[in-house]
Amino acid sequence: MVRARATKVLPGWRPFLMAVMTAGLLLPAYALAQDAPSASDVLLKLPRDLSPWGMFMAADIVVKAVMVGLAFASVLTWTIWFAKAIELARARARMRSGIEKLAAARNWNDVINNLSGGDGSITSLIQAAENELRLSADGLSATGVKERIASRLERIEAAAGRQMIRGTGILATIGATAPFVGLFGTVWGIMNSFIGISKQQTTNLAVVAPGIAEALLATALGLVAAIPAVVMYNMFSRWVAGYRALNADASAEILRIVSRELDRGTFGQRSADRRRSISAAE
Repeated sequence: MVRARATKVLPGWRPFLMAVMTAGLLLPAYALAQDAPSASDVLLKLPRDLSPWGMFMAADIVVKAVMVGLAFASVLTWTIWFAKAIELARARARMRSGIEKLAAARNWNDVINNLSGGDGSITSLIQAAENELRLSADGLSATGVKERIASRLERIEAAAGRQMIRGTGILATIGATAPFVGLFGTVWGIMNSFIGISKQQTTNLAVVAPGIAEALLATALGLVAAIPAVVMYNMFSRWVAGYRALNADASAEILRIVSRELDRGTFGQRSADRRRSISAAE
């Protein structure tokens, strides 16, 4: 009897339970639909242009300043690369040609006649050696003369290396700091995006994504400026090292020619002729 009565009551509650369960499922969805912005509102809030230029124009003033600075650093990097590459290529070509002429010279007069009238580091080396030979005309000790000439040539080599590496320090600075400057712009832009989220009271990705994309553009520009700068700095370091080696080869060739002339007594004869000419003039 009890089972039969329960069977008669339960069918009457079944529609009511189904209605309650349906309402429980639909109420949260309805609440979310009320809180979420409409499609027209999202379209109004989204920027029209999501290209790099459009994101730059829509970015915060601080992020814009970071992007402009990084763009200037990138232009400066390529300008230094172009100028220093031409300068180093010309200097290395002149140095190689001068070393070939030094190797072909038979005596010091050939060196003076063939190489002293040009420009560049090798001409400075020859002039320094000639000046020291002129100043040491009264006391031609082979060992002393070679030591003094080697000292002069060493200083000229160092000066030539410093001149060639001048300007490449900017590349090292850009390569080291540009990623951090871009990261600062990104952090600042993301902070503004979170502030916008709090003001709009929505976490819709379509509203948040443009601001984050603008912020990440600063990091991209930082990498665009830093990566070529680091590569170019390493390349110039190798080129300058090779140029210094060429200067060392030219100095060694000059010292060999001077040593041969000292052994032959050429400079002693020249100084004696000079003293006789001075005495005759007096």
